This record gives sequence, C-alpha cells and structure tokens, in this order.
Amino acid sequence: MTAIDLSDRPNRWWRSRAVQRFMRHRLALLGMVMIVALTLACFLGPYLLPYDSLYIDLRARFAPPLTGQHYLGTDPLGRDIAARLLEAGQISLQVGFYAMILSTLIGTLIGVIAGYRGGLVSAVLMRIVDAFLAFPSIFLMLALAALLKPSPVMITVIIAITSWMEVARIVDAEVRSLREREFVLAGRMLGLSSTHIMFREVLPNVLGPIIVAATLTVARAILLEAYISFLGYGIQPPLPSWGNMLNGAQQYLDKAPWLAIIPGLTITIAVTSFNFIGDGLRDALDVRNDQN
Repeated sequence: MTAIDLSDRPNRWWRSRAVQRFMRHRLALLGMVMIVALTLACFLGPYLLPYDSLYIDLRARFAPPLTGQHYLGTDPLGRDIAARLLEAGQISLQVGFYAMILSTLIGTLIGVIAGYRGGLVSAVLMRIVDAFLAFPSIFLMLALAALLKPSPVMITVIIAITSWMEVARIVDAEVRSLREREFVLAGRMLGLSSTHIMFREVLPNVLGPIIVAATLTVARAILLEAYISFLGYGIQPPLPSWGNMLNGAQQYLDKAPWLAIIPGLTITIAVTSFNFIGDGLRDALDVRNDQN
C-alpha cells in the first residue's frame, strides 16, 4: 500500500484554497464586514446611547435624525429610534440565526437519511419535502403565527419549520452522488454501521453546500420575520423588531418618512450582506475552481 504524503497539506486552515478564494471575493468580504459591524452595533450599541428603547420624550415626538441626542430621530411616542433599531436588530438577527440553525439541522438530517438509504425511505421523505414545497410557505407561516402566541421563540420555530425543505433537497442530491464512492464502499466492507457512515464519513463531505445554504437561510429568515411582523402576526410591541417598526411607520410616511427608511435600509443591508457572504462561500467551496 502506498503511503499517503501529507507534506503538501497547508499548515494552517487559513492557507487553504477555499479560504484564499473567499478572501479574494470582495463582495463577500464587504458582506462579512457589514454583518460584523451590524452585530456589534446591535449588541453593544444600546449601552452607548443616552436613551433606552422604552424611554418616552413627549417633547421630542417626530424629531428628525440628528436632533440633539436622538441620532436617528424619534417615533410618534417620542421614543429614540436608534435605541429601538438596535434592540430590534438583536431580536431580528437572533431569529435569523436560530431559525437557520434549526432548519439546517432538520433539512440535513432528512437529506442525509433520504440520500443514503434510497428506495422506499427516500421516496417517503422526499414526498414529504414535496408536500411542504407545494404548499405556499408564507400562508402556512401566517396561519401558524395567527394560531400560536407570537414570541421570538415561536416565530423562530415557525420560520424554521417552513424553511428546511431546500436544505433537505440539496443534501439529498449531494449524498446520492457520494453513497457509491470508494470510501463509502470501504466503510461497508469494514463493517461500519450505516449511521457511522452517514454522519461520520458522508456528512463531512457535503458540509460545503450546507454552509452556503445555511448562510442564505439567515437572510431569508430575517426577511420572513420582517414580513410577518409587518403584517402584525410576528413580534408584538412594545418589543421592537425591524418588521414591526415598519408596520408602525406606514401611516406616517408623508410626515416622518425616516421612520420607515431607517429600518427598511437596515433590513436591506443585513439581507444583502448575507447574500454576498453566501455567494462568496459558494464560489470558494466549489471544487471545480481547483481545476482552474
């Protein structure tokens, strides 16, 4: 048996080709910087502001941005928009991240089992996926949000159970292409269990597509939370989210347009940044680029 030469492996993970390709992707780097800055601002910024999100200054109602210490202005009740925006960002970003984690876990589990088992198991699981995809997810999500008590945890779960199907399809396709490869056949010959092969041998080889899908799922989850909160079925006041801030601003568009522009712009920045990161990861993890 020929010994495997490990001398050509990079000594550090950041020297890998995938990381090098990602670092050359300018939009992905811009997205990463924007997400890090937005996250730090949302979780650290409230401690640096002179007002909290519930402080009411009736004398400063509808104050425009850059008025005194109200850096982004105030809302109809005189509450500081900057404080509410950052606290809303904490909720919206956490909903996006936790919904991504939950939906990715569900989709990965179903996709790995369906792709590796094949046959009747795959047929049943994929028909379940098709059934979820055939039903308009936004109507299912609104129905669940209307029936259940809206809270950040519940909204996260609702978004997750309506967002896992794409991940399941991606993982299923990738596992199908790997299940007859030499390392899988070797594992079977060695008597390894199917569970061991699925989750210890096959799954690590499909992490690239899963990571890309997970990144894009965060952006989708943030948009969905904003959508259902804008319609009044999501996060409920006085707890702020970017979506219900837009809901409260719609009747004041002619009088105080900044009430809608500021949270709307923040949502756009967050979603666009995650999409940039997803595009960069997709290009960086594409093995076909190694042949170029």
